Amino acid sequence: QVYMVESGGGLVQAGGSLSLSCAASGIALSTYDMGWFRQAPGKEREFVARLNWSGSSTYSADSVKGRFAISRDNAKNTVYLQMNSLKPEDTAVYYCAASRARFFSRTSEVAYWGQGTQVTVSS
Repeated sequence: QVYMVESGGGLVQAGGSLSLSCAASGIALSTYDMGWFRQAPGKEREFVARLNWSGSSTYSADSVKGRFAISRDNAKNTVYLQMNSLKPEDTAVYYCAASRARFFSRTSEVAYWGQGTQVTVSS
């Protein structure tokens, strides 16, 4: 059974920072490209950032570029998302995702999802 559990969400004021973690069991994250998606109320789940299996290549959506950073620690089977300069429009449930597809950015390319963690940014 594969479990991916996000943590680190919460309520923060605009301009603040949060650090999300995604810890996995039942799956070796080192064999997957990993990413983060988010879903705001009434909106579709959207791509946020991804990195390859080694962490040597990353890519972020334009909306978070320069503010969010994705990283991984394969020894800990964990993926991270550092979020800085948060804006109210970043409010969403954040999901980690594991994919076998290189350069993935679509939900259809995700093999495993975490359960999600709520991030709320107040103005």
